[in-house]
Amino acid sequence: ARGIPLFETPTGWKFFGNLMDSGKYSPFVCGEESFGTGSDHVREKDGMWAVLCWLQILAATNKDPSQPLVSVADIVRKHWGVYGRNYYARHDYEGLDTAKANEVMSTMISKEGTWAADAFAPFELEKQDVFSYTDPVDGSVTGNQGVRFALKGGSRIVFRLSGTGVSGATLRVYLEKYEPPSGDLSLNAIAVVEPLGRVALSIASIDAITGRSAPSVIT
Repeated sequence: ARGIPLFETPTGWKFFGNLMDSGKYSPFVCGEESFGTGSDHVREKDGMWAVLCWLQILAATNKDPSQPLVSVADIVRKHWGVYGRNYYARHDYEGLDTAKANEVMSTMISKEGTWAADAFAPFELEKQDVFSYTDPVDGSVTGNQGVRFALKGGSRIVFRLSGTGVSGATLRVYLEKYEPPSGDLSLNAIAVVEPLGRVALSIASIDAITGRSAPSVIT
């Protein structure tokens, strides 16, 4: 919408490194799902920089002391009013048998192009792929980074296996429900994405393959 280069990288701060060092993208802002944020002044997340960045935004927005204070919440709501809001939550299925977790992923991949018309109801599938990242600086390719389902209207579901659980494999399911500026932008994110969570449980056959009918953790 603003003509600014945007890069979606795999999980891991290291993937920002080449972008930071290239000098091609400045000012440079990077962030991750867990709210780590930074810029190209240092090759690592920088919490103090993030705080100072928001303070600068607030200072630039509140130039007239005679006017009511504009808060962070006000700025975010204004942004949603222009670009819409991506309601987001993550469902984690922890401690899965590794073979079963891999079966969940391979089963979804094998069904590409053969889904029933109502498999994603009340949503509609637009595109399915296996995420592969090509570094725009050195051309290196990092493949097999999750199964993505783009849904019509801007929402999506992403499945990714992680080995960072206490034991076994963890299936992380990322749920994003896009609400346009004309929609309701003040709802509870967990509740909004719940229909996506039910679709995810169904299309991945999580219950049938792993015996799990609900996530271990919702964040």
